[in-house]
Amino acid sequence: MIVLGIETSCDETAAAVVTEKNGKIKVLSNIVSSQIKIHQKYGGVVPEVAAREHILKIIPVIDKALKKAKIITGTKLNPKIISHKLNAIAVTVGPGLISSLLVGTETAKTLSYVWEIPLVAVHHIEGHIYANFLNPRNIVYPIVALTVSGGHTMLIFIKKEGEFEIIGETRDDAAGEAFDKAAQLLGLGYPGGPIISREAQKYSNGSLPTLPRPMINSNDFDFSFSGLKTALRYAIEKDKNYKKNIPAYCYEVEQAIIDTLITKTIKAAKIKKANTIMLAGGVSANRKLRKQLKQILKKKLPNVNLILPNLKYTTDNAAMIAIAGLWRARKGKFIPWQKLKANPNLSIIN
Repeated sequence: MIVLGIETSCDETAAAVVTEKNGKIKVLSNIVSSQIKIHQKYGGVVPEVAAREHILKIIPVIDKALKKAKIITGTKLNPKIISHKLNAIAVTVGPGLISSLLVGTETAKTLSYVWEIPLVAVHHIEGHIYANFLNPRNIVYPIVALTVSGGHTMLIFIKKEGEFEIIGETRDDAAGEAFDKAAQLLGLGYPGGPIISREAQKYSNGSLPTLPRPMINSNDFDFSFSGLKTALRYAIEKDKNYKKNIPAYCYEVEQAIIDTLITKTIKAAKIKKANTIMLAGGVSANRKLRKQLKQILKKKLPNVNLILPNLKYTTDNAAMIAIAGLWRARKGKFIPWQKLKANPNLSIIN
């Protein structure tokens, strides 16, 4: 089976072609057109700007993905050739920015109609989770998946394939958003996660500011990071020389977020009796998070497997959407192009 994946939920225009044969998944192409440089001057993603960029890039990106996967050759998108080689088109329908989602869904609907290829609707977070299936070693159900990105921080319990239960989520800022806001407060730029991590590495010794780990000991699996942002703001307002201590502040911000994420994840895995823990989403690329989760898991839950996605599949991409689409296509979960709709608030349990 060969699937074309399309992802436009936020500020990455992406298309990929993924194939499965004898249970083995292979990425034939994975093209991503990033808008980071465009949005840096605004300190965050501007929805209208993102949508306009998607409109400009979506067809060239799909064309490049199909050519790299050798679905087409030359300069023409021959419908007969494409329909003969592709089995399905998978597209992100939500959650995300509605104006961005519409570009991807309307493009997918048009291609489905013209090429006469069935459509598969994919949840964005489901895609992030399925990126782990490119590294299928020791994936044993049930699974607790920690999904962390700029827009989402969630703990999802997966009892069996395709059966998702949200057991914890953020009540305000997501982890990635907390990184972005912390970087903004410290005058470091956007996106905040990589910048905070780089600055934190410069810290060696000396006094550290004390920042809270919000809700780390609550009797649930929910998260809250807005208090961390507020505490950081008050701390630097009192510190007239905070610019000299930026590495220390970054170290503490990063560690506060990591401590909270790991503590909640370990707690969820214990209570849910998980056999596997997965990381997913853009923040799952954080090397300190990966390292510390591995160390703590080995100590506290040595019999639980840890699956980490390949770094190139952590941020938004279309390969993860195509992989999730493969599962849905195998189950015959197609949707007529007339009924495909973007939903910015789509729940993963739908």
